[in-house]
Amino acid sequence: MDRSTYIDNIDVDLAKKTYFDRLNIKLEVEEVKVIESLDRVTAEAVIAKISSPNYNAAAMDGIAVRAGDTLGATETKPMTLEENKDFIYINTGNPIRDPYDAVIMIEDVIDLGEGKVQILKSAHPWQHVRQIGEDIVATEMIIPSKHKIRPIDIGALISGGIERVKVYKKPRIGILPTGTEIIEDVKDLEEGKIIDSNSRVFEASVIKLGGLPKRYPPHKDDYQLLKNAILKGVEENDILLINAGSSAGTTDYTVKLIRELGEVVIHGVAMKPGKPTILGVIKDKPVIGIPGYPVSAYLVFDNFVRPLIEKYIGLKEKEEELIQATISKRIVSSLKNKDLVRVNLGYVNDRLVATPLSSGAGVTMSLVKADGIAIIPQNVEGVEAGDLIDVELLKPLSEIKKSIVSIGSHDLIMDILGDILPLSSGHVGSMGGILAMKRGECHIAPIHLLDEETGEYNISYVKKYFPNEKMALIKGVKRQQGFIVRKGNPKNIKDFKDLAREDILYINRQRGAGTRILLDYHLRVDNINPDKVKGYEREMTTHMAVATGVKTGTADCGLGIYSAAKALDLDFIDVTYEDYDFLIPEKLLDEPMIAEFIQVLKSKEFQDRVQALGGYKFGETGEIIII
Repeated sequence: MDRSTYIDNIDVDLAKKTYFDRLNIKLEVEEVKVIESLDRVTAEAVIAKISSPNYNAAAMDGIAVRAGDTLGATETKPMTLEENKDFIYINTGNPIRDPYDAVIMIEDVIDLGEGKVQILKSAHPWQHVRQIGEDIVATEMIIPSKHKIRPIDIGALISGGIERVKVYKKPRIGILPTGTEIIEDVKDLEEGKIIDSNSRVFEASVIKLGGLPKRYPPHKDDYQLLKNAILKGVEENDILLINAGSSAGTTDYTVKLIRELGEVVIHGVAMKPGKPTILGVIKDKPVIGIPGYPVSAYLVFDNFVRPLIEKYIGLKEKEEELIQATISKRIVSSLKNKDLVRVNLGYVNDRLVATPLSSGAGVTMSLVKADGIAIIPQNVEGVEAGDLIDVELLKPLSEIKKSIVSIGSHDLIMDILGDILPLSSGHVGSMGGILAMKRGECHIAPIHLLDEETGEYNISYVKKYFPNEKMALIKGVKRQQGFIVRKGNPKNIKDFKDLAREDILYINRQRGAGTRILLDYHLRVDNINPDKVKGYEREMTTHMAVATGVKTGTADCGLGIYSAAKALDLDFIDVTYEDYDFLIPEKLLDEPMIAEFIQVLKSKEFQDRVQALGGYKFGETGEIIII
């Protein structure tokens, strides 16, 4: 009888690329219930329909008060409050209703009896209150496309009002064990017989990877029987795995049958064990011949079948790792506890950098977005910026290594960029981004800093803070800044002078944010003392947080971008268009990930999606200025 010979001895990566390039994989999408979506992969970004929490809730047990009524209370000048007149008792999770706007912890309240208490410190507005949308804001992205849904994501999706999600269909994987010597029942075991275990390993692996296995009973080494079985397996499945029969024996028919019925793309890879692997195509469907030895079978499955299934369900090839990282900012910790800090991770200058995310106990999105959990042991009083810290990975290190680390100003376009390419984004304001860049903690820093002398954006700040280093600005977008106000503008806010009015409550951005610098510039031009702006000290780290404050009635207006106002159906009073650019060391411009970043900025997909947000202009987008 004929004996097969290997025609290939191809490098594993080259074999994989050659084979995958030959395949015509068409991803199919279906809609499933959120409660049934565990481990499914999203086909599109999922946007929150409702905010969470959906009411202002007490974050502590204590008393609800009107913050303004407590002004002046100190340890040397305590203030007495009367129940049902000045305060009410409240428990964690109870609604905070008008006229109350703050909570004082019960530990900080002295009970005087007869319905009276004493406080030793004033409360500020919304102290110890979980405000509407603190966790999730309606219209913000909960999870991006091509994201494998985890249990914590299901919680976030439900909290965001999502009932059904679009996901990639699970591929059907046919598993055909072959060999006259193969049996299924241990009772039939005798000399010359082998219990089929490989197909069960494949079956379990397919389930774990997110596919739908269909295992066929073992088939004898009969050419016609195997031919009929292969044709049936191809007809009923998206991928067919044929176990055994791939070698060079006289009854190893797999390669001959694949060649007869379709095409053998690769037969023989430079891998030991696993050399006699067959990568074929029948009727435009992948058909893989896997060696019969268990170790070979496992390694071939892991190297070729696993990444193929991941392609079908919209995932890239992944691997799991653990590692230490350098923390990018100081974290204060209690000596009493072991602290678990949610972090974003990214490699900058061959160093793994961990950037802490929001640390509130109710901030579910910090877990959704986190790459890992940084661990601060008990009896350690925090860590300083630059310290090494242990991190438990939530994502594979191979994925993290591909991420661009962005630290700086916030904008909704960062969500879009993060949906198109691997991006780890920390929002600390423009000046925070410049300082992170000086410390070598990021690849890019989004900035929009106005030079009050020249009216120019960004360039003078780069020259000031990087006098001896060659830097570059990748031009981003021109974005519309203005006042975010309630629908109909009931307070008739027109310009910065209105911020000093007694009836206007403002909501601000954090120190160092470009929007904060823009505000301070106009206050100086109009000769307005910030102390005259009610709410000036109330700081938010994103434009969406500012818009949410206006939407929920905790502020009358805030300075922010048009797209944030539009997202929450608020009105907008135009102030200016500003340059939102990306600062980067000149030496990184040749890095492949940065080249991809610039390509995405110039792409039609990105610009169409940004244009849909409203309030943006393109012109020089993707152009580079060397400074």
